[in-house]
Amino acid sequence: MWPSGRSEASLGRRGEKLAARLLRRKGMKILAENYRCRAGEIDLIVLDGSTTAELGVGTIAFVEVKARSSDEYALPESAVNARKRRRIRKAAEMYLAAHDSGDLHARFDVVTVVAHPDGPQVSHIPDAF
Repeated sequence: MWPSGRSEASLGRRGEKLAARLLRRKGMKILAENYRCRAGEIDLIVLDGSTTAELGVGTIAFVEVKARSSDEYALPESAVNARKRRRIRKAAEMYLAAHDSGDLHARFDVVTVVAHPDGPQVSHIPDAF
């Protein structure tokens, strides 16, 4: 359970840790956390090898994490608007240009974290945009 009174920044950091833990449990390898460049920031960059059988190559996923203390008024993923998606795409292009990504497929995921009295609810939305 998350105690009340946490700052938004603290909630975001905790959400990113929970998101990374979930993705690792799904067999993904964390390549970068809080990747920053002049185009923007990407919360997590992961390698998803589970797509090799289906696509013939692994997938690099650029992950936006949205953590909220409640989903009463709006779903966390609704905060990933068109402007935010453009910035993430630009930052992803810069990451791919600076790192040898070979033939990897690329996708954009969202992980949502919502604090509930009985513990945080963490959801992964692959290929969200």
